[in-house]
Amino acid sequence: MEQLIETLGGGGIATLLFAAFIIICIYKGVRIVPQSEKHVVERFGRLRTVLGPGINFIVPFLDRVAHQISILERQLPNASQDAITADNVLVQVETSVFYRITEPEKTVYRIRDVDAAIATTVAGIVRAEIGKMELDEVQANRSALISTIKSSVEEAVDAWGIEVTRAEILDVNLDQATRDAMLQQLNAERERRAQVTRSEGERRAVELQADAELYAAEQAAKARRVQADAEAYATGVVARAIQDNGLEAAQYQVALKQVEALNGLGASEGSNTVVLPANAVDAFGDAFKMLKGRT
Repeated sequence: MEQLIETLGGGGIATLLFAAFIIICIYKGVRIVPQSEKHVVERFGRLRTVLGPGINFIVPFLDRVAHQISILERQLPNASQDAITADNVLVQVETSVFYRITEPEKTVYRIRDVDAAIATTVAGIVRAEIGKMELDEVQANRSALISTIKSSVEEAVDAWGIEVTRAEILDVNLDQATRDAMLQQLNAERERRAQVTRSEGERRAVELQADAELYAAEQAAKARRVQADAEAYATGVVARAIQDNGLEAAQYQVALKQVEALNGLGASEGSNTVVLPANAVDAFGDAFKMLKGRT
């Protein structure tokens, strides 16, 4: 060692020390920050600057990297808290929150335990928001409730340099007594709806039966009216014929009817004997005379 010192001499040692100092300054003054991190730099215990991803330079021996903060998105452990709705129903709400640190200089100097602080804030906001709603509204408007909780949490943690990226309500559980009561209510509602459906069906059947009877009565009345009109028309024709031609027209019609009846009797199958009334020949004769007279 003594020989090395003698060989280098005073000037060589000084040069070696200066080179070592330069290397140490470079090591302490150059900071390479990963893409997923931000570094908080202090000078004599006070905030100096925040280093972003890439190559950064600080003053050696004066500045130091006090905190290395990850800016990746984080998820809080799933939390479960009790809440009472506006209609006095005790529910157990399971929530999950995702966040990321955007301003580490606020986070490291304003809050000690970030996860615990956010979890406490979320629990208070969830209880407050559910307390404004009834149970049915909590179940039906879960999306709106999640949006309200997320915006409220964002406002509360903004001073800590934190951005809430997602907030989820995973489940809303009820105690067993409330579940039993809701089940009974559900069964009663189903029975009521079934009874209403049966009553409506019976009423509809009665209405259809009444409509059918009314339609049948209307059709029968129309048929009787048509038949009466036909009979009235035939009577009117006969009356006009009698009025125009006198009694001979009536006798002519009677004679024709007698002839048609005799023809039908003779034309019937299995009839070997024809029975003629005593005045049948006279009826034929009268009919031919009237026909000849009319022509």
